[in-house]
Amino acid sequence: MKKKLTTLLILGMFIANNTLAFADVLEGHAEKSDQIRKELESELFTGKVEHLERSDIIHMTVSQVLDSNINIEGDEFFAEVVNDVEGETGVIIPKGTFAHGRISETTEAKKLGRPATLSLDFDYLITPDGREIPIEGKMSTKLHPVASTAKIVAQDVGYTLAGGAVGGFLALNWLGLEAAIASQGYTLAGGAAIGGALGLGAALMRKGNDVLIAPGDEIKVKINTKVPLPVYKDSALMQHEMFYPGLDIKISNIKHEEDPFGEANTITLTVLISNMSDKTFSGLDSALVNDYNAVFRPSIFGDTKLMFKQIKPGEKIIGDISFAVDNINRKFWLTFYDRRSKKPLTKISVDNAYKNVSERTKKKNARVRTKNVNFTKETDNLFDEM
Repeated sequence: MKKKLTTLLILGMFIANNTLAFADVLEGHAEKSDQIRKELESELFTGKVEHLERSDIIHMTVSQVLDSNINIEGDEFFAEVVNDVEGETGVIIPKGTFAHGRISETTEAKKLGRPATLSLDFDYLITPDGREIPIEGKMSTKLHPVASTAKIVAQDVGYTLAGGAVGGFLALNWLGLEAAIASQGYTLAGGAAIGGALGLGAALMRKGNDVLIAPGDEIKVKINTKVPLPVYKDSALMQHEMFYPGLDIKISNIKHEEDPFGEANTITLTVLISNMSDKTFSGLDSALVNDYNAVFRPSIFGDTKLMFKQIKPGEKIIGDISFAVDNINRKFWLTFYDRRSKKPLTKISVDNAYKNVSERTKKKNARVRTKNVNFTKETDNLFDEM
């Protein structure tokens, strides 16, 4: 009996000691994790807090195609913030933050020119540092009822007037100018009436456009909640760069432009190059590389001042160079390659340089990016059937 009691006592002491030791380990891990978290926060944030306000607008681009013919209510998708959202003292939502959303409503294109619509709801953001921020955001391609009706009426009047013009032209050709003069123009009026009726019929038959939102299209998301957010340090948002000894490249201006076909897909950089290295470069040795490692060479449709210019050791030069890209809203690095090995020697962040671009240029760039975005499929559906 004594042996059993002694054994139980020793076992109890062993368990107690190990439990205390285990608790010490857990406490140590918790303290260490808390310390790491505080160090990370001190590196990322200024310590100030600002608010994402109700009615604030965030510019985003979707990560996959949203099509009113294919997608249905409830479909999930992700979008990406295309420019830094700033408060009074700094950035509160950095470019590259992802937003989770769902399609809340879809309507089909109908006759009388009524277009299809997509309505999108957003419920949380995922920042580059891994934080998940709950929000309420909405975006819709649906026009205000008055604006929508006015737009349809304007389009249908256009069809009717076009029909009238065609009708008058046919009457003039079939009946002749003499008949028009003899009837004091009634033949032309009659022809225009017939043409107008045809035009009105086409307007009534006309089906509205389907909706297509593609990656690269900017959407404006309205925020419906007030959310407190920490302010980022400028140093925390700087993109990584790579430098080659003696080669100094500075980007002084960044313009977003349309190509000859009206697509907003061209980035023109004003660069100052001081080549004190042992290499010779030209614009043809450069490219824009995005965060998906897609490579875009200089465009012949943009500014070509630096494209064929040789920059020898000891030379300094300033000029413009243009690149046609697939999505103007991605992160990019101006990269120069070694001519022989084709390996990158230097990578300069366009996003880092964009922080120093004038507000006037940023506003112009924003207008260019959103100028032609109407979210419609370009199809000839004048006589489409239901």
